Amino acid sequence: MELKRVVITGLGALTPIGNTTDEYWQGLVSGVSGAAKITKFDAEKFKTQFACELKNFNVEDHIDRREARRLDPFSQYAIVSTAEAMVDSGLNVENLNLDRAGVIWGSGIGGLTTFQEEASSFASGDGTPRFNPFFIPKMIVDIAAGHISMKYGFRGPNYVTVSACASSNNAMIDAFNLIRLNKADVIISGGSEACVNEPGVGGFNALKALSTRNDDPKTASRPFDVDREGFVLGEGSGALILEELEHAKARGAKIYAEIVGSGLSADAHHITAPHPEGLGAISVMKQALAEANLSPEDIDYINVHGTSTPLGDIAETKAIKNVFGEHAYDLNISSTKSMTGHLLGAAGAIEAIACIKAIQNNIVPPTINHFTDDPEIDNKLNFTFNKAQEREVKYALSNTFGFGGHNTSVIFKSYED
Repeated sequence: MELKRVVITGLGALTPIGNTTDEYWQGLVSGVSGAAKITKFDAEKFKTQFACELKNFNVEDHIDRREARRLDPFSQYAIVSTAEAMVDSGLNVENLNLDRAGVIWGSGIGGLTTFQEEASSFASGDGTPRFNPFFIPKMIVDIAAGHISMKYGFRGPNYVTVSACASSNNAMIDAFNLIRLNKADVIISGGSEACVNEPGVGGFNALKALSTRNDDPKTASRPFDVDREGFVLGEGSGALILEELEHAKARGAKIYAEIVGSGLSADAHHITAPHPEGLGAISVMKQALAEANLSPEDIDYINVHGTSTPLGDIAETKAIKNVFGEHAYDLNISSTKSMTGHLLGAAGAIEAIACIKAIQNNIVPPTINHFTDDPEIDNKLNFTFNKAQEREVKYALSNTFGFGGHNTSVIFKSYED
């Protein structure tokens, strides 16, 4: 069986540094930090009092007020970014075979805001179980894909992948494979997360995973810096339209990039810590290269997981050196989480968009907030510190890793007929 080729024909982004794809990209290349004091709740008593929240976002500018009230923020974000991607793609739903059009979404946690609100309401009452009838349908993690499919009438594959911070990369890989296997023509994929709330911040604080640099939020996310001390929580969504190449060409679609390789693995090591030698990361990058029939020397840019955690940044650097050898020093590497914060299950989606825009513009976005080299990290590698760099980007690789030891890599290629 000959595998189909899969291309990207639409993009949508809702991020802490821009509420559209173009705004997001301009924020990236400008080195903008999305971190600031939390406004969604009073965080004064929390160890971490800042996050990368969405800015100037009013859901009622995009979704009817009555409908929005029936949606958890993670579903709201998914619908908004998907709407941008669908318009960008130029897809006409009336001309699609809707049985071959699907939605595969990713989210690590889903409706945490809804769960918090309902549990708090019950706890503060008289013990009588009075729950909103929309509680479960708002909270469950699969509901974002369900709402997107209902909005556009897509009757093909429809589900959500959950693998912590690797969730949206897993979703894109599944979409890629289903289209390659001729199970679908078009799939909306991506991810969304909305965890800037009390249980989100409090839970990650309890794990000692978050930065507590409350006196300087904008520089708190410091991937590969010796003074990094945890990630910055982010929120938002990214959506991509994956399409079979001939289907896209037949309708005259603009093509941003092609997906050519992917990898999946488990560390089988620890619930939160990466394997210290990056064995799972090594595996997924090698898998992606092999599937794409590429040598390490073909890759120009790696958008790393790079969360700004003490262990994670070291392990990923070791993995890159293991896979790429001497070519590792010719690569551009960057962690865009230094600007957006960590969007958990949505990270892979917005970082895929960063890779695709880097290919489109031949510009590598920076890793900001680098002040002091870490002697445990090889700083001869080009981490694109503090300023975007121009270079030809034909192939870009994106890594995402999740609690539980989940590892994913995806390779994007500049499109050639």
